[in-house]
Amino acid sequence: KVSCTSSKTTGLWDYNAWRLNLDYIESNSKCTLTFTSSMSKADYDKYIQAGVALRRNTYRGKDITSLWKSGDLYTQISNGTFADIYVGDYIISDRNDAFSKKIVWLIADLDNYLNAGDPAITKHHATIIPANRLQNSRMNATNTTLDVAGTAGYKGSEMYTTTLPKVLSTYIEPDFTKNNVSHVIEYKNLVTYRVNADLKNLWDNNPAATKNSGVTTDWRWETRKLDLMSEVNVYGTSVWSSSGYDVGMDIQQYAIFQLKPELVHQDLTGNSYDYWLKAVATSERFVYAAATGFAFPQLASNADVGIRPRFLID
Repeated sequence: KVSCTSSKTTGLWDYNAWRLNLDYIESNSKCTLTFTSSMSKADYDKYIQAGVALRRNTYRGKDITSLWKSGDLYTQISNGTFADIYVGDYIISDRNDAFSKKIVWLIADLDNYLNAGDPAITKHHATIIPANRLQNSRMNATNTTLDVAGTAGYKGSEMYTTTLPKVLSTYIEPDFTKNNVSHVIEYKNLVTYRVNADLKNLWDNNPAATKNSGVTTDWRWETRKLDLMSEVNVYGTSVWSSSGYDVGMDIQQYAIFQLKPELVHQDLTGNSYDYWLKAVATSERFVYAAATGFAFPQLASNADVGIRPRFLID
């Protein structure tokens, strides 16, 4: 509570910056601040939830590398307060990506998967993405989204079975392991594993164009630590996804892309790049996010498209 002797002076306590904001200060005006220590747990929980909502809806873009190095980042996430963490804040890694550039990790969202999944994700978490692609790679050795590793779709792809596990061990686990404890959350996610090559998809407006056939028709829960993003995560809607199976539980656009849309296809310095999404477009193509700011079906064997995955930390 803030009360001032001048009727013209108003005061407001800023909980996030932890400071007093005054409007229309008059000479010799005195303001009194009253704090309470008797907040009920219910009120405290509401306060914390309001704070998290504020942080999810505020793009700050602050360097929080020191918070990450000290380990305080994990404390603030695991206790659910996110005390000094906002969407758009970033961490500068000590290691480089495949292009010999320092990796920059972005806070993409906060607690956005809370109580989702089977079993549900109950840990407080931050969703992390790299500001730029980590490396380039193909989705499959040939132009197919069909049977590659005993299954099809995203789960059957070379990206899923071989490339992403290497990305996890090369770039992510080393950066988010503190005192021999990994803070990368393992959870269950829905991934596509079946594609019907005979079904027409939305991209195919010509019934005779069989090359544009191919629709995902099933999914399954799989234990994951790292995945490509869905179209919805990036754009807020499906664009070229062959069906709803491509989306799974990735049904929300990340807050960072709502608040700072240019980061869909640019890094913090304005450099643009392409990267894969997990959606199947046809029997030959997966979806990718183009450097010019649009989504499009790309041939699965294209090895010049970047990897920009997402993961959760606690």
